[in-house]
Amino acid sequence: MKSADQASPTMLSDFLCFAVYSANLAFGKAYKPILEELGLTYTQYITIIALWEEDHQTVSGLGEKLFLESNTLTPILKKLEAMGYLERQRDPEDERQVRVSLTKGGRKLREKGLKMNLAEATGLAPDEFAKVQKAIVTLRNNLIRSVQSVE
Repeated sequence: MKSADQASPTMLSDFLCFAVYSANLAFGKAYKPILEELGLTYTQYITIIALWEEDHQTVSGLGEKLFLESNTLTPILKKLEAMGYLERQRDPEDERQVRVSLTKGGRKLREKGLKMNLAEATGLAPDEFAKVQKAIVTLRNNLIRSVQSVE
């Protein structure tokens, strides 16, 4: 028997960070057959989605949107370019900037990609889905602000 001054150990399942991490792994498994059909990794897929949303972005702007550093994003872009889904070109108005644009093949992926919706797989009603998504975005933004205020 434990005395009152001995706190019970925190269980892994009690950590919010583990809940988010393991949910991310579960999303990866759920997306796997869809992504295999497209021949893309998850990060390649979200990169394409970001370009469907706004084509002809700078690499730095795309990295900010995806929360990826350029040393992580650049190999993804090179691979997608080799697959024929996008083009990278120096911005003629600012040679320091590289712009990323979808090719016809990248735009065509949209037809298959938009059919992929895992909302039903979450088991959440549409209003619950929206609340959870909003809560996770709030959590992410708060954590980012917290880290930035310490730096």
